[in-house]
Amino acid sequence: MSTAPLRIGNASGFYGDRFDAMKEMLDGGDLDVLTGDYLAELTMLILGRDRLKDPARGYARTFLRQLEECLGLAVERGVKIVANAGGLNPRGLASAIGELGERLRIPVRVAHVEGDDLLGTGRFPGALTANAYLGGAGITACLDAGADIVVTGRVTDAALVSGPAAWHFGWGAGEYDKLAGAVVAGHVLECGTQATGGNYSHFAAHAEALARPGFPLAEIHPDGSAVVTKHPGTGGLVDVGTVTAQLLYETGGARYAGPDVTVRLDTVALAQDGPDRVRIHGVRGEAPPPTLKVGLNRLGGFRNEVVFVLTGLDIDAKAELVRRQMEDAFERAKSRPEHVRWELARTDRPDADTEEAASALLRLVVRDQEQDAVGRALSGAAVELALGSYPGFHVTAPPGKGAPYGVFEAAYVDRRDVPHTAVLPGGERIALNAYDGPTLPLEPVAEPELPAPLPPGPTRRAPLGLLAGARSGDKGGDANIGVWVGSDDAWRWLVHTLTVDVLKQLLPETRALRVSRHVLPRLRALNFTVEGILGEGVAAQARFDPQAKGLGEWLRSRHLDLPEALL
Repeated sequence: MSTAPLRIGNASGFYGDRFDAMKEMLDGGDLDVLTGDYLAELTMLILGRDRLKDPARGYARTFLRQLEECLGLAVERGVKIVANAGGLNPRGLASAIGELGERLRIPVRVAHVEGDDLLGTGRFPGALTANAYLGGAGITACLDAGADIVVTGRVTDAALVSGPAAWHFGWGAGEYDKLAGAVVAGHVLECGTQATGGNYSHFAAHAEALARPGFPLAEIHPDGSAVVTKHPGTGGLVDVGTVTAQLLYETGGARYAGPDVTVRLDTVALAQDGPDRVRIHGVRGEAPPPTLKVGLNRLGGFRNEVVFVLTGLDIDAKAELVRRQMEDAFERAKSRPEHVRWELARTDRPDADTEEAASALLRLVVRDQEQDAVGRALSGAAVELALGSYPGFHVTAPPGKGAPYGVFEAAYVDRRDVPHTAVLPGGERIALNAYDGPTLPLEPVAEPELPAPLPPGPTRRAPLGLLAGARSGDKGGDANIGVWVGSDDAWRWLVHTLTVDVLKQLLPETRALRVSRHVLPRLRALNFTVEGILGEGVAAQARFDPQAKGLGEWLRSRHLDLPEALL
């Protein structure tokens, strides 16, 4: 137990992130703990397919290669490393790290957390992966036992921070406000450089600093408050805007439920605390739910695509001709795929000075349970049109045989049925699946009091992004769009202007879908949830932007009548 702030950093936001980030963070300044987030819904599918080929796989092998370079440095500097790189096989990764330490002659105490993998329970037939999202208690137990490195399977991303914070400060399971503060800090850190200016709407004003953003760290205090910052001399930017953007990412309403605590996002307050320092305070927490979310991946069938290039004049007529020809070919061959989706991207410009600038892209995506239906049927129909279709016919690449795609679903199980287990450095196993929280639903969140509308005045038709930032992302088949502004007057305008109806007008793809709006006054932010826009999730690639990364930027580019007083 300590009263000194915990300095905890992040060196990975996804499987494939900057390889040298671990060394950069260890070399760049003082740290107590270094975390790495390697897992996402798509990553679990990839690891599941790896495990089919070889049961000894199933973990993020990049992490092991990073440790080969950095293990000695971490031990020398006394930095604990906590990562969810164990994926579907945390035991295998822990064993490999132990062997690495022996080979490098570096004494290291390795522990791991398991129990999240529910595939063998028989509860989810047909699933390729089935993993419960665990909290930080297992990580805490491993660190309490003296582990230098803790690897986990599917824990929540924020648990990589809440677990070490509970260990460092000796927090109990019921200290919800403190845990909530740590979860918020963990949510800010989990995506790496997205907290230090990456994927940031207002990047243009800081473009030079954002060429190579440094990875973030947080100074967490005993009361659960935190300061988000980065190592001195690293690139990027940490301000209230970058932290707000990451707070809104992949969240929904005022309650952000997790296995450690239910965070009240409507209580989070941010303040600039100096250059590249943002203080997070005031966070309140409530009991976690009695259930755990389970991420399920299954193979959904086979997918293929072909992109036709349409150049010059008559783009719409060319698109209509090839669509009709392809549909006729499917009909004649009696092999129309189960799902057929066309999308025309008008990337062409009139009187263009290059052929590419004069061309539009017509994308055909097909999916079916049978590989032949998306393989030979598609390639045959497309290639046979080469000399008998629209003028200038060509494709970006010939379609292949078709590849398997995945489907993500979420389920919920009683947390007492999940064997959350810490496996300590000496091999001792500790079960951590007790739950003493409420069994009844929490009281509904009261609607926040809205400020008075901005007085009427002259307006200018202009993009929403001149006033607002946005950050969007995916959760299964749903997407969220967080929108925020930087001043009280802009907030008075935004909260009364950007309603669900207005959002649907601005983003026509959402009009037939269920959209919810959540108001977060302390962040001057609105968070919209768009249900079903991503179909069966990122692995199914049902949409041009399968993870909704650009949805917020599309919204910012749409024109509204903006008050001139705010411009």
